[in-house]
Amino acid sequence: MQAKPTVKDQENMFKSRLDQILDHKHPLFVLAGKIDWKYFENELGEYYAEGRGRPALPIRLMVGIHYLKGAYDVSDEGVVEAFLENPYWQYFLGYEYFQHKAPMDPTSLVHWRQRIGSEGMEMLLHEILQMAQRNQMLKPLDMQRVTVDTTVQEKAVAFPMDSRLYHKGRELLVEKAREEGIELRQTYSRVGRRSAIMQGRYSRAGQYKRAKREERKLKTYFGRVLRDVERKLSSEQRPEWEALLGLCHRVLQQQRSHKHKLYSYHAPEVECIGKGKAHKKYEFGCKVSVVSTTRDNWVVGVQALHGNPYDGHTLNAAVHHAETMMDAVIEAVFVDRGYRGHDYEGKAEVHIAGKKNISRSLKRWLKRRNAVEPIIGHLKTDNGMDRNYLMGEGGDRINAILAACGFNFRKALAAFLFVPIFILKKLALLWQNLAGYDFRRSELPAFSA
Repeated sequence: MQAKPTVKDQENMFKSRLDQILDHKHPLFVLAGKIDWKYFENELGEYYAEGRGRPALPIRLMVGIHYLKGAYDVSDEGVVEAFLENPYWQYFLGYEYFQHKAPMDPTSLVHWRQRIGSEGMEMLLHEILQMAQRNQMLKPLDMQRVTVDTTVQEKAVAFPMDSRLYHKGRELLVEKAREEGIELRQTYSRVGRRSAIMQGRYSRAGQYKRAKREERKLKTYFGRVLRDVERKLSSEQRPEWEALLGLCHRVLQQQRSHKHKLYSYHAPEVECIGKGKAHKKYEFGCKVSVVSTTRDNWVVGVQALHGNPYDGHTLNAAVHHAETMMDAVIEAVFVDRGYRGHDYEGKAEVHIAGKKNISRSLKRWLKRRNAVEPIIGHLKTDNGMDRNYLMGEGGDRINAILAACGFNFRKALAAFLFVPIFILKKLALLWQNLAGYDFRRSELPAFSA
């Protein structure tokens, strides 16, 4: 778990340290010294066991590389490849000298996420928010007002047409039967593939009766192979087949009027969610609740919710989760009209958009609620929430948290990039207090040499 001590061999005598050749004003260089890396070693230590297997990779390396993965929206393979090319990334991850070999295999990121789970990933979000508070980027007054909204995190699945599900189910059954040595009466591989192709062509041409005929053929082939497999399974083999057979029967029996349908074999947790969008009527994934500060737009809470719950029934958990992440008490919550009839039971006051006969100040805060929409857009476009490639319900939660960490990480980098602007603002306020000037109405007085 701890960083391994580097051997000071003779080769390092001719190498330059990264802190000697990098720009100390670079945002990544500055941010590397602002994050409390000891916090992760203390909190994540319970997920490690000493004396079992090979020594673990350093905690700072694994945490930092997930920060970079979420901030720049790259895959596990991409973030490891970029590590070899970017010296600022290497310094941020705790290396003293430039590395010419990858420190890990991309699969190590998968194993580490499975080890710590979504509870461990929440610590990454908690620390980036604590870092913002320590550096006065996230102020106590700003944490009192938050905006809550929901969106859909789509899963990396193909569009779930019935014909595609029948064809895919038959292929899975045939493939597994070959692995188990089960000889089927007929696999329908050639005619099934042809029917799948023709069904798509007829649908594209608007010949829906012919397309429906090919879909019925695919369903017939699928049912025949499924029944043939069940007849030839022995009692010892059946437990290994239960999961796949259950999914196949579910696809074969589901009708259009059914509510909880199966949309993917490799991601059975996927749900069909309609958000009323004109360009995308249905989205296939899970609902995500996003909590941001109303003033400075920091993402302070994010939760992946399964079962497609009503927005108002998610407000209570969303507010409590944000308070836990910030270590602060929320006083006002701004939501849209989809939260009417919410179940929130707390001290914060909930303000729903569309209120009338309200004060001018409250009206301005309700207008600020609209800022959560571009935040969700950035989470999807820049931080990987638009298409989730992590498996299972746990993968949905982890991907949503990583997107929030990446959003806040980029926000912190931008703040360190424009540090002189913050310094000038503080100097202006100090001069205003001392000299009595109001810079909002008068010009800035010149500083004497």
